[in-house]
Amino acid sequence: MSEPLLGAHVSTAGGVRNAPGRGAAIGASAIQVFTKTPNQWREPLLTPDEPAAFRAAAAKHEIRAVVAHDSYLINLASPDPGLHGRSFRAFIAELERCRVFGIPWLVTHPGNFMDDRDAGLARNAEAYALALQKVPGPGILIETTAGSGTALGSTFEEIADLRARVPARIRRRVGVCADTCHLFTAGYDLVGDWEGVWEAFDRIIGLRHLRCLHLNDSMTPFASHRDRHAWIGEGSLGAEPFRRIMRDMRFADTIKIIETPKADDPERHDRRMLRRLRAYARRRH
Repeated sequence: MSEPLLGAHVSTAGGVRNAPGRGAAIGASAIQVFTKTPNQWREPLLTPDEPAAFRAAAAKHEIRAVVAHDSYLINLASPDPGLHGRSFRAFIAELERCRVFGIPWLVTHPGNFMDDRDAGLARNAEAYALALQKVPGPGILIETTAGSGTALGSTFEEIADLRARVPARIRRRVGVCADTCHLFTAGYDLVGDWEGVWEAFDRIIGLRHLRCLHLNDSMTPFASHRDRHAWIGEGSLGAEPFRRIMRDMRFADTIKIIETPKADDPERHDRRMLRRLRAYARRRH
């Protein structure tokens, strides 16, 4: 098996150009980044040389795959016209920055419907479609969610529905990011029914649309509908699902990103989690 596209969500403190170096420091071949502060609406002011500097750093440090993640504030399913409009403008800006930086995929959480689930799905999908039409180039990866409150995207059916509502002519730019913690706490038993989960994913969504995996253990139990990440092999999933992911040829070319706790030393903890995952890929017992 070739070296996997494996890495972590890394900091962009001081500029997005610094992210590839941080990826190299932890032994990553793939990274995920925020292109803006994720918990603020304020848009960043990019210097003219920032995108080229980022691309040069990615090439220098042999970062083979990059995905971005959108802001936590964006809610494209919201029924509130003010919040929906602000979210849509922010989402357009996220895609535009991906285009400028040359980042091919933007990972996005489906929104919170607040009022009616089907209406929320319709609003969310319409916003995806309009945004993709406005910004050529990058695609979006709809991330599976834990399903707390009114959050969309905790079932394969809803992910498939969101994707299917995007017009066929641009649907190729819509893929999926599956988070192991979210799947497990949403009720997909990666511990007790590994094959059943992925067979259902393939039947309902299609494994060919799975472009990214977020590899996170869970601090909370199966079907808890809570999004609390734990270190790999040290949470309620345990080591076995991650061993299987790292050895399963169906995921050999899928980008794999950890979002595990950083604690007091992000570089050290990310590096040891990636070493652990690579060890899982090598060991047979």
